Amino acid sequence: MTSAALFPPTLREVMLRGRWIGMLVLCLVVAGVFAWLGQWQLERAIETDPPPAGATEQVRPLTDVVEPGQYLPEPLVGQKVETTGTWIPDDFLIVSSRFNDDVEGYWVTGQLRVAERTSIAVAIGWTADRAVADAAVAELNEGDAEASIIGRVISDEGPSLPPKDDPQRMDRMSTAALLSHWHDVDDLDVYRPYLASVTATAGLTDISSPAPDEQSPVNWLNIFYAAEWAIFAGFAFYLWYRLAKDQWEREVEEFEDAAAGNRRDGLSHRAFARSAARI
Repeated sequence: MTSAALFPPTLREVMLRGRWIGMLVLCLVVAGVFAWLGQWQLERAIETDPPPAGATEQVRPLTDVVEPGQYLPEPLVGQKVETTGTWIPDDFLIVSSRFNDDVEGYWVTGQLRVAERTSIAVAIGWTADRAVADAAVAELNEGDAEASIIGRVISDEGPSLPPKDDPQRMDRMSTAALLSHWHDVDDLDVYRPYLASVTATAGLTDISSPAPDEQSPVNWLNIFYAAEWAIFAGFAFYLWYRLAKDQWEREVEEFEDAAAGNRRDGLSHRAFARSAARI
């Protein structure tokens, strides 16, 4: 009788079978793909060319920072820019729920036409008094149309549903919401971000807009993703091991059940023989 009949297969013997070797090769391929994705995330986790300290405080031309219709890149949020243009009459609008050093108030905004058919929304100044904001709108409508603005370029806050108590009130600095109230907008190119002017006019207070915090050159979200891919690669090997071990455990169980059945058959045969001898 061979040892294969006397003993169940070992885990090593099961793992060395052609089927499980093939599955191991497949797991190696999958783990290699996951490792490559993890390396790709790590390469993008560290900014190799971060903006220099204080870069946002260097005034740049608006057109060098962002183009009409484009989203503002994260490193450029809060960048100081300069531009010139013409105010569009009757497009000075008030935005509520604006805070200046933790004091709630209003922004007076305007449509600044910076090219023949291109405009950008500008937050001109702040006030805590709605009457002052209304007076500023009236003064701006009657004032000089030409303007030269230095301000921070900031990402659009996105529109929101109008308040039920006052459907005309705007509580978010949304270019899309302002555009719906502007005049002369046919075939108009509009900047997605807006400008927060550093110097207020028309009796308003300067908007509190400090320099943005310096960004870390390390993108921790990308590092987290890279760690996830490493875990997935490890899981591919664990899955192979777990499946092979399950197969081994099933074969051991079947072997033990077969052995137990053989013992019962042997005992029954011997008992039958003894009974026959007595007869």
